[in-house]
Amino acid sequence: MKKKGGFLIAAGLLMILGAFLLTGYNIWDGLRAEKAAAVEAEALKVKLVKASENSLDNFTADETPLYVRYPEMEMLEIEIEGERYIGMLEVPGLGLELPVRGDFNMEGLRSAPCRYGGSAYKDDMIICGHNYSSHFGGLKNLQTGDRVNFTDGDGNVFSYLVSAILQLDGTDISGMEEKQEGDDWDLTLFTCTLSGQQRVTVRLVKIRQ
Repeated sequence: MKKKGGFLIAAGLLMILGAFLLTGYNIWDGLRAEKAAAVEAEALKVKLVKASENSLDNFTADETPLYVRYPEMEMLEIEIEGERYIGMLEVPGLGLELPVRGDFNMEGLRSAPCRYGGSAYKDDMIICGHNYSSHFGGLKNLQTGDRVNFTDGDGNVFSYLVSAILQLDGTDISGMEEKQEGDDWDLTLFTCTLSGQQRVTVRLVKIRQ
């Protein structure tokens, strides 16, 4: 009986130790991701400022941006340290300013949100981010009407308002990607819940001038 009791105590202590180690790792990983995104964001902002200045220099009153005339065009990707980015995402309500990678991959998500699909020009862009507190962990705290801005590689700024916040099943790919009847969204941001079974999904509509 004593041996069984000792085994249970040892097992409990190991579980507690494992929980502490996991918590410690998660904190470290979150801080690492925050630092990585900040470094990438600063480098990207310098290039976006130059792109915006060039765009203004070449713009005349009777012209419309290329993406308006040709919404099917590919979004410009800017290369930084061998990685490619399509722009900068700003979420004032969460105090976030994050670079957005051009392609979705799990390794890339460890440092910055990634475009999951679509395009800002076709009003169907979907951006995925990890649930780090410094990335998309706070999406669930956004409110309807909150503003989000996205600046593309050419310096064009797109502004959106949150229209809905919902949870989708992790396997509901069509629900994430396809606009259902009655849907009205131009941008989607999403991240996984802590369990990984659901996706916190934020739908946004573009502010049209």
